[in-house]
Amino acid sequence: CISSLSLLCNSQSSATPTKAFVTEKFYVHLVPESFCSVPPAFLYQEYRDTSKQQEIEQRRQRDNLSPGLMAETEVPESGVMSPPVLQLQLRNSSRSLSLWQNLEAVQASGLLTQLPQREIIMQEAMFELVTSEASYYKSLEILETHFLRNPVLINTLSHSDTHFLFSNIEEVMKASERFLMDLEHRIEKSILISDVCDIVYCHAVEHFSVFIKYVINQVYQEQNYRQGNQAFREAMATLENHPRVRGLSFTSFLILPFQRITRLKLLVQNILKKAEENSDREANAIKAHQQLERIVKECNEGVRKMSRTEELISIEKTLEFKSKSVPIISHSRWLLKKGEVQLMAGPKSTRTMRSRRLYQPLYLFLFNNLLLVTKRSSSGDKFQVLDSCTRAMLRTEDLKDQGQMLANVFNLKLLENQEERQVSYMLKTSSMSDKLRWMCALTPNRRTRFMSTSAHQTDSPQVQCIQSYSSQESDELSIEMADVLNLLERTDDDWMMGERLHDGERGWFPSRVVEEIQSKEVRAQNLREAFRIQQVQEGGGVPQTGTRSGLRAGRRTPKSSSVSNHWTDPMGQCSEIKQ
Repeated sequence: CISSLSLLCNSQSSATPTKAFVTEKFYVHLVPESFCSVPPAFLYQEYRDTSKQQEIEQRRQRDNLSPGLMAETEVPESGVMSPPVLQLQLRNSSRSLSLWQNLEAVQASGLLTQLPQREIIMQEAMFELVTSEASYYKSLEILETHFLRNPVLINTLSHSDTHFLFSNIEEVMKASERFLMDLEHRIEKSILISDVCDIVYCHAVEHFSVFIKYVINQVYQEQNYRQGNQAFREAMATLENHPRVRGLSFTSFLILPFQRITRLKLLVQNILKKAEENSDREANAIKAHQQLERIVKECNEGVRKMSRTEELISIEKTLEFKSKSVPIISHSRWLLKKGEVQLMAGPKSTRTMRSRRLYQPLYLFLFNNLLLVTKRSSSGDKFQVLDSCTRAMLRTEDLKDQGQMLANVFNLKLLENQEERQVSYMLKTSSMSDKLRWMCALTPNRRTRFMSTSAHQTDSPQVQCIQSYSSQESDELSIEMADVLNLLERTDDDWMMGERLHDGERGWFPSRVVEEIQSKEVRAQNLREAFRIQQVQEGGGVPQTGTRSGLRAGRRTPKSSSVSNHWTDPMGQCSEIKQ
């Protein structure tokens, strides 16, 4: 049992601690000195990025191992963790995160020679959840004390602006403080952590609803931040330049709760992957994961509803209907993709008539259940609607090997347009990837080059994200460092479409932000883990010992995928979540 009760991790102030953390001082109570694993320099943003980079490096190390060496490394006879598979330290890095196995108290206890490697792996997974929560709270404290409590900044805002900008952040902080103290109390009992997912479940049920309110308010946060007056911007610039925030932006602190609740779900997923089947730890991890999944889903649905409605209202204001008006705003409608394409004028033979203008610009608005074909007005801020069709009545045909003049061209067929007629458009896009993206969005059941995880393939191309990417268009997928994706499509101009394994979200992203996973064994393990998590999300427990989950015929597949080999509506679900 641990007798040493507190540790000072940041000595910027000599204030007396009255709770787990106090202003200007980062305390971890009830934890011996060797348990302080978060370096003083680490705010949550830095901790999170470093942790993800370590995950990438770990996967790279495993990817570079031969199958025989990989198997030998994963099950060492010594029972002690051995590199490179389980060593999470960044190579040649002085800013790496400490591991449970490297703590002085753990090494002095002799546990590393007594415990099986599987248990050491589990201790690391649970330890990361605790230390990351401590770092998260430290960043929240800066958001409160450095920004929210700054009189110069607050004096530039009205009472309502302050409310919209910071929302219920104080409630979120209280929830994190209670959660962290219970985690600390658990570690105080023994350096051998018994479990943490039971604590996660309890707090997710009783306290984490505050995340939902905060995240749904995100649309108003962004609006208020962008509309700040000159005094607000000057005060914010001064605060952002303060050494305490370590060069991080104010917005990086604002989105912390959104990032944390999704990251917490992934940390529980990691524990679940390592839990022994039919154990108490597995049962607790399943309950915690299901509750966190419910909260994340409510967050996403709230954000989607708000942003989609705002977007529909904005689009409707720009539309001018030539004849029959089509109502745009609907709770069951949202934008999938919009953009300019070129309509080929006249029959195909006109490509030989060099004097004629072959293409004229059109602007397409594609919703989940409707396509609008429009033409931009001369002023540039209005769109005249020329045609419309329900999305289910759209068909596309790729035109290949038609010469340079017809490069990046495809046929779009409206089986029944607004005038109940069949119409065809020959459209040209700016690039090969743009053509493929339009075809995939217009006809979602189109076959992709590679199989989805739903096709029960024992192996398929996978990539891992090495650089975070924020979606720029509706059909793109925001991905974070260390995300693993099943590759569905790729273009010669460096774009990929993928399906993220941990949640089934799909979309496009540039190939420069990912790297391919070469090892077949690593890909197979990623799929097995993904299917195990998917079964938990569906409430069906976990696969029985000895089965290869999701790889046999008849297994239920991820909810976002079809059982066929076809690509099924990647844009039907947005991906606001940033882990």
